[in-house]
Amino acid sequence: MSLVNNLKNRFDNGNVVEKLIYINIFLFVLTLLISVFQSLYKNDVNWIIQWLSLDANIDSLYTKPWTLITYGFLHADFLHILFNLIALYFIGNLFIDYFTQKQLLTFYILGTFFGGIFYLFSQNYFPLFEGKTSVLVGSSAGISAIFIGIATYMPNYELKIRFIGFVKLWYLAAIWIGLDVLGLAGGNAGGHFAHLGGSLFGFLFVSKASNKEIVIFKSITNLFSRKKKPLKTVYKSANTKRETTKSDFTQKQIDEILDKISKSGYDTLTKAEKEFLFKQGKN
Repeated sequence: MSLVNNLKNRFDNGNVVEKLIYINIFLFVLTLLISVFQSLYKNDVNWIIQWLSLDANIDSLYTKPWTLITYGFLHADFLHILFNLIALYFIGNLFIDYFTQKQLLTFYILGTFFGGIFYLFSQNYFPLFEGKTSVLVGSSAGISAIFIGIATYMPNYELKIRFIGFVKLWYLAAIWIGLDVLGLAGGNAGGHFAHLGGSLFGFLFVSKASNKEIVIFKSITNLFSRKKKPLKTVYKSANTKRETTKSDFTQKQIDEILDKISKSGYDTLTKAEKEFLFKQGKN
């Protein structure tokens, strides 16, 4: 009984990230127990999976509309939930350092919702999935919304990764999305579509709500933009202008005197002209 009370107290006192982790673990354990008991009666259909997972058939939404959200709290196996909850713990706690806990829950829920929409669209639109039946489970879409959201908000934030060093957040986000794009035609294509749906929500919500320019795209755009040289302003002093005018006038006098000499000879110059020419010869 003390164990139950201890878990209850930890749940009550935990932040939203910890509460989401506890809920996911509880449903996973409950799903395993039900599978064990149902297998004793030779029943392979787990009623929790049947009622809470998102079916690829859109018609199922008429009878189970809640599955657009509840699938985000189920997991297929131990490794599936392990990697998802590790990611949720680290990314989620980074998120609430800059956003509120209520906002994290919003990202998780709406990211899961948009991930479900993308999953249904892919399964019912692309010929690759024609004639196939599947269900969607996992918290990856909600986690993708949280991760891409915080990466959009502060793309140059650096995380220290063991054996690698410091890596900017938007590098990791690009790898995250790239892996999902590469997996669109693989065995878990529906899941990758869901991840991209959550990622798109996280990106659009932060970029629009924060009303800020996305530094990621600005840096990429600068690589292809033509750099303009800054205009230079040249200031000329009044003294310089007067000196230039005087120099031009002196040269004009010299030219006139030399022209007079070439036409009439040196003796035709006046005394003032001779003195002027003598002075200029000394300069």
